[in-house]
Amino acid sequence: MELLVAYRDDPAGHNMAKFLSKEMTQEDDIFHGKYYDLVVIPTPAISADWLEEKYDYDGFVFLSKHAADSGVLALTCHSTGNFSDAKFGGNNRQVAIPKPDLQKIYLQTLKNNQSQFSDFQITIEATHHGPTALTKPSIFIEIGTTEKQWTDVHLCNSVATLVHEVMSQPIKKHPVAICFGGTHYPSKFTDELLEGKYALGTVIPKHALGDLDENLFSHILRQNNMAKTALLDWKGLGSYKQKVLDFLKSTKLEVVKL
Repeated sequence: MELLVAYRDDPAGHNMAKFLSKEMTQEDDIFHGKYYDLVVIPTPAISADWLEEKYDYDGFVFLSKHAADSGVLALTCHSTGNFSDAKFGGNNRQVAIPKPDLQKIYLQTLKNNQSQFSDFQITIEATHHGPTALTKPSIFIEIGTTEKQWTDVHLCNSVATLVHEVMSQPIKKHPVAICFGGTHYPSKFTDELLEGKYALGTVIPKHALGDLDENLFSHILRQNNMAKTALLDWKGLGSYKQKVLDFLKSTKLEVVKL
């Protein structure tokens, strides 16, 4: 069973959790449901590397706010990890185990309900922030982008309804790819997730490829051991094309250029 996790002082995450918990039964700090359990934690979600000391589940789905300097309204979903120093939770140079199939189904469900969210960009983000040390797969589902949206109960309830829809059905399996290149909002990988055959594991954006070395690359492969493919945003690799290709030569991953 999966555990949904929200931080008490995160208005978007807490609003989603309050909506979902209405149909659940509470025992101590855990809300129990038919398809998943839920917990509201007292510390930030990005620093929740401690969760497995207290909760034993098959995976973790974090409900969270999304902030962006651009102010562009967005509904996002992404895996977590740090390619260099850990500035926002987790550990240095460590990536979490992703949840590719859940991410794909969730984003497709959002897209199928785009009419409810006409002002919002529906996108994945490149892998970033913590937690990074959990031994079970995890993913962040986020509502952006300002306090107005985070405190919009109707919006949060609408997104939570889709989370419940996704979590209460069997999650279809897809071939998984590790992604290299592109921006923090990688449009080619988002399009692949929405319309293509692949689900996505760790997404390493162009700005992080300078930090990639043999140790980090091997670690990413271990955390994505379900992946059989490497997707390359070919134009979005910039000067790192050959570096990435050289790393991939040592693997059995199929290389697909987008």
